Amino acid sequence: MDYDAVTQSPRTKRVAKSVRQIRDAEITQQQILDAAETEFAKHGLHGARLSAIADRAKITTAMIHYYFDNKEGLYKAVLQRPIDEVHSMVNQLELDDLSPEDALKQVIRTAIAYEANNPHRQMLWFQEASQNQGLYFKQANVSILHKYLLSILERGMAEGCFRMLDPFLALTHILSVCIFYFTVQENWKHLTPEVDRLSSEMVEKHTQAAIEFILAAVRKTP
Repeated sequence: MDYDAVTQSPRTKRVAKSVRQIRDAEITQQQILDAAETEFAKHGLHGARLSAIADRAKITTAMIHYYFDNKEGLYKAVLQRPIDEVHSMVNQLELDDLSPEDALKQVIRTAIAYEANNPHRQMLWFQEASQNQGLYFKQANVSILHKYLLSILERGMAEGCFRMLDPFLALTHILSVCIFYFTVQENWKHLTPEVDRLSSEMVEKHTQAAIEFILAAVRKTP
């Protein structure tokens, strides 16, 4: 019998089972990462408990050890995930084909949109700075993200459309304008409870204001 020609042949079943196992493993890992991200954002590496992460993910602690070895390995994976996600998003923008101003607008828009979808992730970096003084931050490949913005700023200065800047300081200021809005949201919502700063309308308003503010700051004046 030609097993490949039969829809439910043993070979087909083995392939289907293998694909399902891979998919199930990916789903389980994402569930663990999502749960761990919430716990680490609240408590940091030292305060988070694997049992709480397992309960939130609806799996056993043994599964965490199976996929990530230990709490430190899981923590590193949680820190690396947003870096990889943003890198993938920005890498698709083809920024070198845009003018420095348009490229900067795209980066601002992407950064704010990402933070709007993940407003709690800045607490991961806060906890890392507070508890570990950046020990694990320096192990994450953050510089892969910085290179995009630094390249835009340097190209803008070379082409004469941006004033002369310290690129890394400018990068710090630009990211602060984009991201602080979300970092402070949990405090400011008590000052103006009638305003939903995470609504699509308010996020778009923030985006437009950030673009105008940043471009006014970096443009070379006549």
